[in-house]
Amino acid sequence: MAQVSVTIDEKTYRMACDEGQEKHLLGLAEQLDGYIRHLKGSFGEIGDHRLSVMAGIMVMDELSDTKARLDKLEAEIETLKDQRDSAEKKAREAGGVIAGDITKLAERVQTIAKKLDG
Repeated sequence: MAQVSVTIDEKTYRMACDEGQEKHLLGLAEQLDGYIRHLKGSFGEIGDHRLSVMAGIMVMDELSDTKARLDKLEAEIETLKDQRDSAEKKAREAGGVIAGDITKLAERVQTIAKKLDG
């Protein structure tokens, strides 16, 4: 386990994380500190606990919005996959029809060629 010191609201906290995750944890702490600084700028000193709760709610709101966008994109992907599958099926069917038409045309050409040779 790696140890990282993060600073949130001018207070330093020592935290443990998996090896290689130090930068990620520092980045998350910076984001949370940004939320808290924003809230302090908007509301002033309203208490650490209340600031933490409000910052947590802001993060959860962002997460909720992101999840809704992800769900929408996943639904769009499914629709596009269905449309692709339908288009592939139609293309295969059209290819079969075209192949049949080419075969008929080839037979007609052979028939005409035989008549011309005959």
